[in-house]
Amino acid sequence: MNYKDLLSRTLFILSSPSKAWEQISAEGDTKSVLPNFVYPFIGLCGVSEFIGTFFGKEFIPDVFQVALTHCCAVAVALFGGFFLSSYLIDKMLQKWFGTTLSKDMVSVFVAYSMTVKFVLDILSSLLSLKLLLVILQIYTLFVAFEGTRRFLKISEDKVTLFTLVATVVILLCPSLIEFVFNKLSVTLR
Repeated sequence: MNYKDLLSRTLFILSSPSKAWEQISAEGDTKSVLPNFVYPFIGLCGVSEFIGTFFGKEFIPDVFQVALTHCCAVAVALFGGFFLSSYLIDKMLQKWFGTTLSKDMVSVFVAYSMTVKFVLDILSSLLSLKLLLVILQIYTLFVAFEGTRRFLKISEDKVTLFTLVATVVILLCPSLIEFVFNKLSVTLR
């Protein structure tokens, strides 16, 4: 994985979503999004959560255990959230919007729409601005909107509704999985 390309793609998506989605659509590369974008971001989010857990705390075994649990929770949540979002959006496109796209196209849409979530998860792990960073997730709506128009090419009369529902799915699926993971990890101790 080339982290320079990951950083430049991320900055391009965040700074100019419409142009980024046009470029993604023109590339037509749907197979490399998982190994070159999603998996590295999940790893970076997990590592930043692990490191961020130690800020302001003593290095004792209990903190190390908490850091590992938080790291795993974030990684599982993002991994499962990505695939659950892809599955739900694919089914939603078929049933509610009468559109059938390849699973790879849906995965690309979800992956790049999650860019804001990935970046904010990294920042919230390292900074203590959790509320502000949660509010900034609203920018996912704009990234998904541009992806809906320029990459998925959903008809104009359905773009707004699809974007709203897809954004909710993309933001809630990882949060739901993380909530369940944290509840299970607390009860298993």
